Amino acid sequence: MDNKVQTIIKKFVEHYSEIKYVQTKWKEPLVAYADAVSPSHALPKDLLPEAETVVAYFIPFDEAVVKSNIEGKECSKIWAKAYIETNQLILDLNNFIKDELQQFGYKTNIIPATHNFDSKKLISNWSHRHVAFIAGLGKFGLNNMLITDKGCCGRVGSFLTELKIEPTKRKNGENCLYKHMNICKKCVDRCVNNALGVDCFDRHKCYEMCLYNDKFHSDIGLSDVCGKCLVNVPCSTINPVKTK
Repeated sequence: MDNKVQTIIKKFVEHYSEIKYVQTKWKEPLVAYADAVSPSHALPKDLLPEAETVVAYFIPFDEAVVKSNIEGKECSKIWAKAYIETNQLILDLNNFIKDELQQFGYKTNIIPATHNFDSKKLISNWSHRHVAFIAGLGKFGLNNMLITDKGCCGRVGSFLTELKIEPTKRKNGENCLYKHMNICKKCVDRCVNNALGVDCFDRHKCYEMCLYNDKFHSDIGLSDVCGKCLVNVPCSTINPVKTK
């Protein structure tokens, strides 16, 4: 059944442009699984009492989306549009897989791709990135993003199900060059609002820049995103530690 879940996710992303008009292109997703145990925030069983498995997946952006966001202080319109369209993709995918699993008799609960956080503390009750880390989908980089085997440029989604799937083994070591061998730090240099440092991260300054971009691209919908620390760095589209 785990192969079926993985296939549903990959096929849905592959054929998404056939059912909905989108400008964004994506690469094949990565999928991982975790036991429905307690992470450092909400309990999976708080959201679905019957929860047995947390399914996490990473949808990588196409190279054109990544390259579009390299120049300038503001995020590119292509990047902002990709953020909006991928959030909708995740919602549509989760709704689709919820219906599919219910046909097999398994209850499923879904969580929005974003904007499910405390607006003052800027902390989410359910972090897709942390769930994905627990499931073994990647490791956190200095930029606080999850670095997967397909890099960090993309979006993470997750859902809960009472279907029992064997948990993915979490690999040892780091995927971030700075954490792995104390080199790089390019993401710090890439931060356009001085929110990111080697030993610090100001989430309010980070979100300030995201809100600035939302106003800058006000014609396309809610696009409170930046992504400058994800692009033009070694971990943008690959796991750089694997090349060392």
